[in-house]
Amino acid sequence: MPIALGRRSVLSAAALGATAAFSGCAGLTERVSSTSRGGRDRVTLQVYGTDTETRIYQRLADRFSEQNKVTVDVTVVPFSDFATGVDAGLLSGTAPDVFRVDYPTMGLYAGTEQLLDITDALDELVSDTRSAFMDAVSTGDRYYGVPQHVDTSALVYRPDLLREAGITAVPDRPEDAWSWEEFGEVADKLRDAAPAGRSAFGVNWQAAGAFRWLNWVFQAGGNMYNEDLSAAIIDDDAGRRALDFTTSFFDNGWVPATTSTKSATYPDALFTSGTLSMLFAGNFLIPAFAETIADRFEYAVTYLPRDQRRASELGGNAIVANRDAGNPELATELMVFLASREAMAEFCSEAVLLPTRDSLIEQGLDFALRPDLMPVYTDMITTIEDRDVADVTTPTFAEVNVDLANELEQSFLSGRSTDDTLATLADQVTASAYLNEGSA
Repeated sequence: MPIALGRRSVLSAAALGATAAFSGCAGLTERVSSTSRGGRDRVTLQVYGTDTETRIYQRLADRFSEQNKVTVDVTVVPFSDFATGVDAGLLSGTAPDVFRVDYPTMGLYAGTEQLLDITDALDELVSDTRSAFMDAVSTGDRYYGVPQHVDTSALVYRPDLLREAGITAVPDRPEDAWSWEEFGEVADKLRDAAPAGRSAFGVNWQAAGAFRWLNWVFQAGGNMYNEDLSAAIIDDDAGRRALDFTTSFFDNGWVPATTSTKSATYPDALFTSGTLSMLFAGNFLIPAFAETIADRFEYAVTYLPRDQRRASELGGNAIVANRDAGNPELATELMVFLASREAMAEFCSEAVLLPTRDSLIEQGLDFALRPDLMPVYTDMITTIEDRDVADVTTPTFAEVNVDLANELEQSFLSGRSTDDTLATLADQVTASAYLNEGSA
């Protein structure tokens, strides 16, 4: 696996050349910087996101600065560039003090010892957060970030097009979610009733989203890795059932051929243009839908289909700190502030993202857009189990995610057999699994 080993080797080299982690730090009244990243009273924060998200980050940074009489320098980068910039910065000594990172990439930085251990500062957050979400920012029994928010998928649909196809009932309770077989029957009806150019549905597994295919593996009762993350177990009955079912999306003509895992076509654009009746979509798309769909047509949301169990993916982002931040204590305090009840509620409600704190999930947030849809998404995150999180936060998963996109496309579009695809995937995952030692 030259890609996975190559990037991990680069980051490991950065770890070997980096300054040792700090064992003690000055208080807020006496800050001491040992690097050029931050300063005596200055911390750098790198984020990516929508205009709404980055605007809130700046507001929260300004508030933290005012409250603590410090400076927070915020840099906004495109999501596509964040990892390249951080990797280069770790090698050159110019990485930001604090930065936003998606969960599938989180394990790589933590597994190569690039992140600041903030375990001792998180007692209050841990007591108010599900273990699955805290596991996403942990290695062993130590925490290397804060789970700022989660997002996940649900099934968005157009009631008018379902009615035209004779589908008059859609599950409105979790326990009534369609089975795979029932979902297939719905897809058949939508396909058969659709005019030329319209498809039954699309799936959001393009670009870095190939890991969402694991939703079907989880639903079938399977996992990517064994319990100690030492080997792949994807080549089993659950994996075969999941791959057979998802390959049938293309074989049955339920989805456009242009929406496979390596496609440059994003299905949310097809949904907003009116060429899809349903869409597997994350809640983070709701603000975009408010602009692109507006009031052109009605859309609603229901629960993901189920098989042996209900499941969805851990999407979203954590906030982490470079282990050689200019002032580790200041960096830690900024992270704790961003994960506080008040800051998390403000960020999630305005950006239409899901909080990780139990108290905020139970309380419910006043979401800025489509609050009627959010209970379904909130329910879907309750289906995420600890084993599911472990599968997508290993030190090598960022590269395994690329393998998933490549290999799944061979099954979806090129006719490669399920057995051959799963065998290849299992070999690739197991070949790098030894690098995950210590992350379980």
